[in-house]
Amino acid sequence: MESAIKAPRGTRDVLGDESWKWTHVLNVCRGVAGDFGFSEVLLPIFEHTELFCRGIGDTTDVVEKEMYTFIDKGDRSMTLRPELTASMVRSYLEHDMRRAPQPVKLWSAGPMFRYERPQKGRYRQFWQIDFEILGVSSPMADLETIDTSMEIYRRLGLTNLQVLINSVGCPKCRPAYRDALKRFFESGPGLEALCETCRGRFDRNPLRILDCKKPECREITESAPAILDSLCCECAAHFEDVTRGLSRIGADARLDKRLVRGLDYYTKTAYEILAGELGSQNAVCGGGRYDNLAEAIGGPSVPGVGFASGIERIVITLEGQGAFLGDKPRVDVYVVTASSSLALEASALAHELRSSGIPSDTDYAGRGMKAQMKQAAASGAGFVCIIGEDEAASGTVSVKNMSSGEQRSIPRDEAASKLALWREERNR
Repeated sequence: MESAIKAPRGTRDVLGDESWKWTHVLNVCRGVAGDFGFSEVLLPIFEHTELFCRGIGDTTDVVEKEMYTFIDKGDRSMTLRPELTASMVRSYLEHDMRRAPQPVKLWSAGPMFRYERPQKGRYRQFWQIDFEILGVSSPMADLETIDTSMEIYRRLGLTNLQVLINSVGCPKCRPAYRDALKRFFESGPGLEALCETCRGRFDRNPLRILDCKKPECREITESAPAILDSLCCECAAHFEDVTRGLSRIGADARLDKRLVRGLDYYTKTAYEILAGELGSQNAVCGGGRYDNLAEAIGGPSVPGVGFASGIERIVITLEGQGAFLGDKPRVDVYVVTASSSLALEASALAHELRSSGIPSDTDYAGRGMKAQMKQAAASGAGFVCIIGEDEAASGTVSVKNMSSGEQRSIPRDEAASKLALWREERNR
């Protein structure tokens, strides 16, 4: 006998006892998006591979190690999207959104794909929310992006929110910083003590070394020069405006000179948001500015800034803090019959209740009345409607309150209106 097929490693089924939490997170995101003027877009799950190679950067871990790439039947290289920003910018350019009033504010949510080592909160298929502001270079757009992400976490009930922020400069000032970094790593034991991956990054993109999470590399980069000392006047002024703005809105912000993010398209502002106990490193969000991404993928110059956040990570953090995750969906009314001959009556009543907006269920397995009552209790229903031969003959329904045990008889044609009223009273 062949073994049953299971989900691929690094993926998982989000079942009914958890999916409602995701719905709650997405509903909060949708509310914040509306309040901040973002429009929702739905984008393809796969794109031409070149979009990510040119947009994200050939030296990033994502492009070098983690992309799911395949050749389609037209002999074209396609990649399951590892992130959404490049797709957002591609959509902006393709649909000529530059003709619209600027900025264009977009958001989306959906599955991403990266071949990573699976661990708690990190999967090879994972869901992200993504917010982008395109078409303006003002530091106030950076501030609004950070404020949008903070507002999502505030509304979700996360506590101890802290913004880690840095600037990664621009093509004008970054070369000087690259040279300063290379001189730092070439002096003393720095270069030889780096991991193999970081030694490979030394010539191609030494900034990537700052992003390495391996302890030996982090110890070395702790004393690396800060990019703030190499910023041009424009980048320095931009960063000052963003940090002043964060102070003005009361955000708890801290400079992190090693924060460069994991993708090459960032310019100027780079940030993360931590949530949880003070001193923890529980990042729930990452983002920043990317003024050269549109040109990198073959378009005109279009400034942009945005952030992404993993839904799995958000849910885990909410659970860890004991935050409210919404109400788990449940059946409010369960319809029970005394015999299987009354099944159609039960289905008709359930239909009326559902049409009135009352979540309802009934038995379709031909169980006995005792088993049906047990099923009703297991469903969490607040009320049970009982239809027996006497009720069917007299045009009534017996309604049992599962909390108090009280049972009363009501006219069949008043069942929906009375149950709606009792539900309201119970939920107050």
